[in-house]
Amino acid sequence: MSDPTPYDRIGGEPAVRTLVDRFYDLMDLEHGYAGIRTLHPTSLDGSRDRLFWFLCGWLGGPPHYVDRFGHPMLRARHLPFTIGIAERDQWMACMKQAMADVGLEPELAERLAASFFNTADWMRNRGA
Repeated sequence: MSDPTPYDRIGGEPAVRTLVDRFYDLMDLEHGYAGIRTLHPTSLDGSRDRLFWFLCGWLGGPPHYVDRFGHPMLRARHLPFTIGIAERDQWMACMKQAMADVGLEPELAERLAASFFNTADWMRNRGA
């Protein structure tokens, strides 16, 4: 029997949706995330859906994003936005807070944070 995926450990689609919603709620509410909030459209509905679809597959669940849009090509899709260290760090802080707020088990949250950091750092397109 194989180990459960992070998707399974989180609690499947309902829990991924809760995490994504908390992430974007924090981005809207907390002044400390204003830098990354300005990179998004006025309505976060589309961003919420895309991150939810992406994370479902990335965490080991259904490939909703790929089914809709094909390969994620994350870096290419984010190149129009200025992403530096400050934006990376704000995104990470917001996601870490969201994971804590929704009660992810600490060991899983730590593992996911390390993976998120690698991806967030790779998305940078300016040095500072």
